Amino acid sequence: MSERSERAVEGIADGLRRRLGLGSAVVIGLGSMLGAGVFVALAPAAALAGDALPVALVVAALVAAANASSMAVLAARWPQSGGAYVYGREALGPVWGYLAGVAFVVGKLASCAAMALAVGAYAWPGHARVVAVLLVVGLTALGWWGVQRTTVVMAVIVTVVLVALAAVVAVGAGAPRVVGGAEPGGVRDVLAAAGVMFFAFAGYARVATLGEEVRDPARTVPRAVGIALGVVLVVYAAVAWTGVRVLGVEDLAASTAPLVDVVEAAGADALAPVVRVAAALAAGGALLALLLGVSRTVLALARDRHLPGVLAGVDARHGVPRPAEAAIAVVVALLVLVGDLGTVVGASSFGVLLYYAVANAAALTLRTRRGRRRVVPVAGLAGCLALGWTQPLDAVLPGAVVLALALVAYAVTRRARPGRAASTDGSATRTSDP
Repeated sequence: MSERSERAVEGIADGLRRRLGLGSAVVIGLGSMLGAGVFVALAPAAALAGDALPVALVVAALVAAANASSMAVLAARWPQSGGAYVYGREALGPVWGYLAGVAFVVGKLASCAAMALAVGAYAWPGHARVVAVLLVVGLTALGWWGVQRTTVVMAVIVTVVLVALAAVVAVGAGAPRVVGGAEPGGVRDVLAAAGVMFFAFAGYARVATLGEEVRDPARTVPRAVGIALGVVLVVYAAVAWTGVRVLGVEDLAASTAPLVDVVEAAGADALAPVVRVAAALAAGGALLALLLGVSRTVLALARDRHLPGVLAGVDARHGVPRPAEAAIAVVVALLVLVGDLGTVVGASSFGVLLYYAVANAAALTLRTRRGRRRVVPVAGLAGCLALGWTQPLDAVLPGAVVLALALVAYAVTRRARPGRAASTDGSATRTSDP
């Protein structure tokens, strides 16, 4: 293990404090996954998959589970802030770690903007951008006062969202069932729908990126990821069943607010405002978790001087990376003001799939006493590539251009500072599980 990894395992790396237990880590995972996806993703997924929507949901869950397993093993091996940036750097080499880090930052910056805009659309449709910017500023300020306060707010959000979703399922179970459906989509359509649903599961990485702030990360991170992913899978399956049962696949695919339409179709109009509030809270909770995760990856990149050193600062009193969080808030606010929702979502999809592909490749390098664990990371890597293959070109191109420019910048700076690059990147080694 490198000296940098050893310092992180000891919990003394650059001022971050191990304050999060299993409950807090599970809450962060749930808050990240129970975001706008469960309120929004069902409709476009149904439009693509038709009657094969349950198959798309299962495929997305399987890919997410494989990725979660790889991430959990890697987080236990290298319990540092940065997620797959650290894992790729340590297991595959510096350029792969850098690629994963940039992919994560690009993808999740776009996700932050999308979540903020989703909150604005639900809370005040005519002034969505203003609401989104104010929300980003407010949640960043909350994060400045420490991750423990953040988890308290997120626990409240998760509770409200789960209660609202349970009410939707209960109301839908008593409504008349719609007979008939839409033709199932082809293989590519089902994979594309799985790609849409996958991003509703993708928040478990947020637990791994907070690795330096979790107590006993070797045990806590894998358990938290497994619990959060299991709960979300059950919730999503129940909500998808309810949507298809009450609206039918065709009406579900055409809906812009499917869960609101479900409760209205079931005759529970009074519940519709509650669902709208829950949707806004869910997207806000996901944004809060995203801001936490992205800022920690920026911190890790800045520590290795891939980003300006000022972003590596950690507030001594509260133990949070305030400069990184402030920089993230500025960029997200700009994306909210000038970005198109379709473009930012497409860039997010591309970046997240690449990020998990690197993580699975890193997991392939680990050994155990029972030999190599190949099946799960191979399945995760293949799943990421398959879902990426189905994404439209206009969704892939913006992210690909940014990543290409980032790799050019990496090559130039590495060549300009060979001595420093060797000292920083020399820690990247292929190591084995204990």
